[in-house]
Order: sequence, then structure tokens, then C-alpha cells
Amino acid sequence: MTVGVSCGGVLTSPDGGDSWETRCKSMVAEYMPPEQAENPNVQDPHLMVQCPAEPDKMWAQHHNGIFVTGDAGEQWNRCTDVDPSTFGFAVAVHPEDGDTAWFVPAVKDEHRIPADGRVVVTRTRDGGLTFDKLTQGLPQVDAYDIVFRHALDVDETGQRLAFGSTTGSLWVSEDQGDSWTTLSRNLPPVYSVIFS
Repeated sequence: MTVGVSCGGVLTSPDGGDSWETRCKSMVAEYMPPEQAENPNVQDPHLMVQCPAEPDKMWAQHHNGIFVTGDAGEQWNRCTDVDPSTFGFAVAVHPEDGDTAWFVPAVKDEHRIPADGRVVVTRTRDGGLTFDKLTQGLPQVDAYDIVFRHALDVDETGQRLAFGSTTGSLWVSEDQGDSWTTLSRNLPPVYSVIFS
């Protein structure tokens, strides 16, 4: 069992919860003094997901970037070259391909809005080496939609995604995020989206 705790790090239990160990090696908390930046107890994973078919492959959308592990959290690798931003809250991983994951980036800290006023989804298909910026069907001007931790999901096929925003918008994609359709712009703030 592995859990991510915002400002508490990543913890793993090999024995069903009787004992716990931190697994945050190489995560960095830039909001801390430099000597505390790698302290495992202050790491801030906004959300962590695990690939069902490849359980050692996990992704974390951390306050200070996107992190991926291929060894169940023994070592995390930071993805740094992601346009427009590595900050965000939501992450989803393909159910059968642990190298494919989606994120909804934003500007961090006091701003908390989409970068450049454009809603985009970023996707990697190679374990974080490269990222696609997906925009087709999403607002590209004067957009202020933030996507919270649990407001992005992918279905069991890995083809259909959906996400909702704080401004009450809801989008769905039938092609792994290549294009998006607006389902609503009139909902209250969307805190969670899930396929069942």
C-alpha cells in the first residue's frame, strides 16, 4: 500500500499498514530552506497515481513538478521540460501503459490559473521524456479554469478521459486527449470526476 500525503510525502506499507516507510528519494520541496528541500516529511505530492497493469510505475503531481517512479517509489525522477508548466493538481495514468500519463498544468502559488490563460492537457507516452501539449477543443483565451486533484480521470480502456474545473466546465476526450468536447460550462465547481 502506498499513499501520497500533501506536505507529508509518500509513504509505503509492505505489511498492510502495520509499519510505514517514506519513499520520496529525489523529490524536491523548493518552498523549504535549501537544507530541508529533500526532507521526505515535507514533500507535497498533490496527487499520486499507480498504473494498474504496472504497479511499480507511479506518477506524482507535486507542488514543485511532475515526478515518476518505475520501482514503486524507491527512486523518483523529476520531469523538467514540460510546456507550459510542471505545476498542477491532477494526474491520470493509462491503466495498461505506465509510461502514458496526463496532467492539467497551471501557474502555482498566488496565481492558481492556467498558464497564459489557456486550458491545456499535457501527455507523455514515453515515461516523461517528452510531453505533448493538447489543446484542441479547450479554451485558449481568457481561461481561468483550475482542475483540482481528483477532477481528471481516464477510463479502463485508456482511450476516454474527462476533467472538470473550478469554473464549472466539464470536458471529455475519446482519443487519449488529442481532442476535447465541452459537456458543460454551467456546473458548480467540479471537485471530482470518475469513470465507473
